[in-house]
Amino acid sequence: MGILEKISEIEKEIARTQKNKATEYHLGLLKAKLAKYRAQLIEGPKTAGAKGEGFDVMKSGDARVAMIGFPSVGKSTLLNKVTKTHSESANYEFTTLTCIPGVIEYNGSNIQLLDLPGIIEGAAAGKGRGRQVIAVARTADVVLMMLDATKGEIQKELLTKELEAVGIRLNRKKPNIYFKPKKGGGLSITSTVPMTHLNDKLINLILHEYKIFNGELLFREDATTDDLIDVIVGNRIYMRCVYCFNKIDCVSIEEVDRLARLPDSVVACCELDLNLDGLLETIWEYLALVRVFTKKRGSPPDFEDGIILRRGATIEHVCHAVHRQLVSSFKYAVIWGASAKHSPQRVGLSHSIAHDDVVQIIKK
Repeated sequence: MGILEKISEIEKEIARTQKNKATEYHLGLLKAKLAKYRAQLIEGPKTAGAKGEGFDVMKSGDARVAMIGFPSVGKSTLLNKVTKTHSESANYEFTTLTCIPGVIEYNGSNIQLLDLPGIIEGAAAGKGRGRQVIAVARTADVVLMMLDATKGEIQKELLTKELEAVGIRLNRKKPNIYFKPKKGGGLSITSTVPMTHLNDKLINLILHEYKIFNGELLFREDATTDDLIDVIVGNRIYMRCVYCFNKIDCVSIEEVDRLARLPDSVVACCELDLNLDGLLETIWEYLALVRVFTKKRGSPPDFEDGIILRRGATIEHVCHAVHRQLVSSFKYAVIWGASAKHSPQRVGLSHSIAHDDVVQIIKK
């Protein structure tokens, strides 16, 4: 029996097992086995052989956004509208067969947008080059999920399920669980909160399935079986995702209003240029980027060429962006903008900057 057949059997077993107190250990064990087989499927065979053709796209710009979605939902049309790159778009499925990168110029930043081929159900198992598409999505800072507004939320659920199967968790925080395997001393399981989903017996069963008999486990939140498996496996990626419902010109205004109110969602029509500026603004917000302008002493600020940094960056990050040796000769900085208590304010290296701040660095 191959890995795919084993995965299918376990999924059927989970589906037909009733969820109650008596079956929670059995279900926990099944979920652990399922995660293990899926990890083997992603890694592929260990034997050396000819590698298949992948999508090697060099990372460039200030951030990377991967567009994923089913065929013919408007991915290539969006790329053509918001970047200077041309991607073939037509009224038939699978128009795009490889990864086409483009660059969005927004707020002085260069955001790399990847137009990936449409994925189909079973992509996590390798159908329709799905594995290569999902592998590229793992390298992005934000996933832009393109959806057809005429199909409601069906596509969103199917795509989320495919990404969950390969260890990508969308719009979720990493479980607050500390786990450290050890060479001896048995298992130490402690929690700082009351546990309603897990108990010591179930935790031991899951750990033994992964051949872990010694280690330290500390729960700082009321975690589920899936959260524990994610922490043990350790290769999960937690990503922000924007759900873009395209083709809103084909549905009623009530449906557009309903979709727009869903969490992490934006409605748009790429063909008619409807709400594309709102989509770009949301992407910028999810990427958590800030722009900072520099100023020389006795000169006006340089508003032409800003420095793009991550939200939460400090004056030290600004110094490294200007020149790597600037920190060693740094004396203090003068700052104007939202992060200053009064303009101008004299600050040190640890001062956190805000969007559109003006910074003047004084050397020793």
